[in-house]
Amino acid sequence: MEPWLIPKHTRFRARKDQLQENDWRRTMPLDHYVSQVHLRKFYSPALGNRMYAIRKSDLKSFTPRSEDVCRIMDGSTNVYLRENREIEDFLKTIEPNYTAAVEKLIAGAIDRECIYTIAGFVAYIISCSPTNMRIGSDPLKNIVETTTAMMDAKGVFPPAPPQLGDRTLTELIRDGTIQVTIDPKFPQAFGISGIMDCTARFGNFKWDILHNGFKDSPFCTSDFPAAIEETSDPRTLNRIVPLAPNLALRIRPNRASDQAQPDFSFRNFGYRSRKVSHRELVELNCLIVRCAEDIVFYRDDRPWVRPFVAKNRHYRIEAYTHRLAAPTGTLLVSTQRVVARTPLPEPGASRCQTSN
Repeated sequence: MEPWLIPKHTRFRARKDQLQENDWRRTMPLDHYVSQVHLRKFYSPALGNRMYAIRKSDLKSFTPRSEDVCRIMDGSTNVYLRENREIEDFLKTIEPNYTAAVEKLIAGAIDRECIYTIAGFVAYIISCSPTNMRIGSDPLKNIVETTTAMMDAKGVFPPAPPQLGDRTLTELIRDGTIQVTIDPKFPQAFGISGIMDCTARFGNFKWDILHNGFKDSPFCTSDFPAAIEETSDPRTLNRIVPLAPNLALRIRPNRASDQAQPDFSFRNFGYRSRKVSHRELVELNCLIVRCAEDIVFYRDDRPWVRPFVAKNRHYRIEAYTHRLAAPTGTLLVSTQRVVARTPLPEPGASRCQTSN
């Protein structure tokens, strides 16, 4: 319909609705789930206040500023919490100190503030990112489905109506007629409410401070810069955290440490600082790319970057839940894995590439 044929009062109402939507967007904060102070460490000297980026999903390249990426409208607001933006107070103790903390790690001048800042940065990534909300939804979904099956077996729920074939609720869930959907904000609420405990745990683990001396192969980062690394203990995963093009961190959990009470004196903290070999550097970058949700950021537009991302892009972190029979029901044990997604990667890409 031509504009002049639309009734005037309808045009006024549409204009009012548009203005109200614009006002709403102006008042809703754009929250960064990866801190801008971190992303700025990967700005390219060739670009000024920008960095290189490539999407795993389509291999499209672009050169964003830190404020342009890793942000969600009202992403830090969580209505499941008593104070729906309480994470902001936590970030005020982390982000202003990030640059100084990285410099302390490089210089070996590590103090309690440095430990708290870096541990808090990692805890925030793990707790509030879209990756965590996606991964954290799967264990909750398994809990709902398992609890439903147990209650259904005891006759708690009535049979489904005839339109659904008089099947049980368990059968309807199993064949996909009924689907359990978790609000991703719910696992985020769990992460935010426990972020101080998470910070204390990371600060009391052992850290490998990994220095990169290869100027032609800097560390990259991503929209989830807290990659996972398998260990000899299947219950334990290391965290690989790129902090700058020349610096990364391996956090090695200690399952024997007392985690009942948060310890911000970090008396169990320990570290070792060393240079990485080129082979190790490539393996670390491989994990960073594979664990990225979609976007990989890097400082230098080297010829190896695009094919390297292309070889490792068909992976991401997924939750995996073991169901173990127990005398009183079912025990669910959840962990995380880096898994291949379809389309499958090209032959020879199952292990981290070492060709850059």
